[in-house]
Amino acid sequence: MHALRKNRPLRRVVLASATTVSAVVLLLSLKPHTSPGLALGASAQAPSGGANAPAASGSSPAPGDSPAAGGAPAAGGAAKTVTGETARTRWGPVQVRVTVTGGRLTEVAAVRYPTENPRDREIDGYALPRLRREALASQSARIDTVSGATYTSTGYRQSLQSALDRLHG
Repeated sequence: MHALRKNRPLRRVVLASATTVSAVVLLLSLKPHTSPGLALGASAQAPSGGANAPAASGSSPAPGDSPAAGGAPAAGGAAKTVTGETARTRWGPVQVRVTVTGGRLTEVAAVRYPTENPRDREIDGYALPRLRREALASQSARIDTVSGATYTSTGYRQSLQSALDRLHG
C-alpha cells in the first residue's frame, strides 16, 4: 500500500508539517552578506556629522585635509590627504577622503554615506569595503559598481574622482 493514500491523512499532515518546518529552518539559517559593524572597520566608520550634516563646499577643504589640499601631488613619500566633494545620491550624501603617499593612493575612506536606516547600514557594510579595495587596486576612480549598491557606488566614484582632481589640480 502507498504511504500517501487517501485513507491515511495523518501521514500526509505529518509529512507536510515536517517539510514546512525544514524549509523555515533552512531560510532562517541563511546569513546576510556581512554584519555592517564588522565590515566597516576603521577605514569607513559612521560619519560624525550624520547623513544630513552640511556639506563641505567645493572651494574649501573639509576638516582633516592637509593645508595644501589643492596643490600638486605629494612628492618623495610625504603623505597628502584630501577630501572629495560630497556627491548627492538618491539615498543620501557620499563623500570620500583619500591619502596619497609617494604618488600612490594609499588610503581611501568614506567619511559620509547614507546611514538613515538599517538597510542603508547593511548596504554600506558590504559595499564600502569593496569600493575601497577596488579604488586602491586600480589607483583611480575607475571602479566597478557593487551590485545592490548602485547609488552608493556612483556617489563614491564621483567623490573619489573629485578628491583625485583636487590632488592633481
